[in-house]
Amino acid sequence: MTKKGENIYKRKDGRWEGRYIKNRDSQGRIIYGYTYGKRYLDVKSKLIILKAQHVESNFLNTFCGNLETWTIYWLYHYKKHTVKQSTFFNYEWLIKKYILPYIGEKKLSKLTSDDIRMYKEDLEKLELSHGTTSNVFILLKTLFEEAENQQIISSNPCRSIQLSRKKSKKRPPVALTMSEQKKLEHVAFKEKGCSAIILALYSGLRIGEISGLKWSDVDFENNTICVSRTIFRVNSQTNEGNKTEVLIGNPKTDQSYRVVPLAENLKQYLLTKKAISCSNHVISCKNKMTEPRVIRYRFKKVVEEAGIRNIHFHSLRHTFATRCLENRVDISSLSKLLGHNSAKMTLDTYADSLFESRRKAMYKIDQLMTETASYDYE
Repeated sequence: MTKKGENIYKRKDGRWEGRYIKNRDSQGRIIYGYTYGKRYLDVKSKLIILKAQHVESNFLNTFCGNLETWTIYWLYHYKKHTVKQSTFFNYEWLIKKYILPYIGEKKLSKLTSDDIRMYKEDLEKLELSHGTTSNVFILLKTLFEEAENQQIISSNPCRSIQLSRKKSKKRPPVALTMSEQKKLEHVAFKEKGCSAIILALYSGLRIGEISGLKWSDVDFENNTICVSRTIFRVNSQTNEGNKTEVLIGNPKTDQSYRVVPLAENLKQYLLTKKAISCSNHVISCKNKMTEPRVIRYRFKKVVEEAGIRNIHFHSLRHTFATRCLENRVDISSLSKLLGHNSAKMTLDTYADSLFESRRKAMYKIDQLMTETASYDYE
């Protein structure tokens, strides 16, 4: 077996094995305990917890390790079972890519505000988006807050550090024109199986929700589509290289659990496709679930054939919302259809799409002026 790290080995069967001191016998000889996992990081985190249980009477009060050790403990002990899978993997990826390589080896109790200030400067040199930089720094601050709460450190070195307030300009959502939509639909309707494009344009579902949609979620009797799961691909980086994996999880937010009305034309389209389907999933690949990456690949081919501008699949959701607004669907109803957290979020996202409605409103108000009104500028 190849050793990697402190008492962690790579087994011949591909798994990682971690060894820790579990106890001692009557003669003082060490009794070892073992733990296993598919990934090095999993075993390392398990060892930290097991050592806390079997070796140290109080792991937190006696902790004197580096930031990497504390971070792994915090991630797996406090967060793994309290946040969504996608959030956990995002935390793990940000930590491994933007925190540990820079200050992971520094002793937790010795990190100062000056160290964090220097780290912030290194982070800004990477020229990441404001959102990514902010997420990394908030994550680091949270790590120190928990260490402070557990009295491992006397104070949070991040507390006095502020990120620059400069934010990247938010881009308005991209939606297809009616002409582009018709061209895209013309090609999409030729697909033998159910088209993710048609489903997105006429339901507003996210790509992960479409990927996870099963025929059992479509109630043809009551004319509804139940959104109860999502498929997503996450970074699952191991010490052996960068990898990703597909996971089945809960919808993005609590509001994303929703029931979408099924209109007649879409219903007839889905019934036709269900009749020839051999899969449990509405969008299938070899009679199985079609993951988002495959849906995007198919989408790009349809876009090229349709001869329209290069757009992202998510633009179909924006197109659905834009068509709704053009047909005077109220913001509250649209927010529920899209699974947004609030009507304000919907209004903020599609404010530009409502400009024409505002123009028409001003025109109607303007008509209230009497034609006989006189204008005296003297």
